[in-house]
Amino acid sequence: MANIKSSKKAIKVIAKKTDNNHELKARVKNLIKNCEKAIASNDVETATSICKDVQKYIDKSVSKGLIKKNTADRQKSRLSQKVKNMK
Repeated sequence: MANIKSSKKAIKVIAKKTDNNHELKARVKNLIKNCEKAIASNDVETATSICKDVQKYIDKSVSKGLIKKNTADRQKSRLSQKVKNMK
């Protein structure tokens, strides 16, 4: 445990940021799963709307440095391609 006041504050800040980062990563993963389910059930409208949300949250996570840019581009490309082929 830290003894210095600034170190104690840093520990709190790091914990808060970690929680926020974990929440954003989990949201992206859950949205991708939901989109995959919508694609599997041939629900075009739901899949399209979820795909837009996925792209928005993936871009947010890239800007925060949680996901690498190429990984994000690959995920968005694969998902949008699946939605496009569904139509």
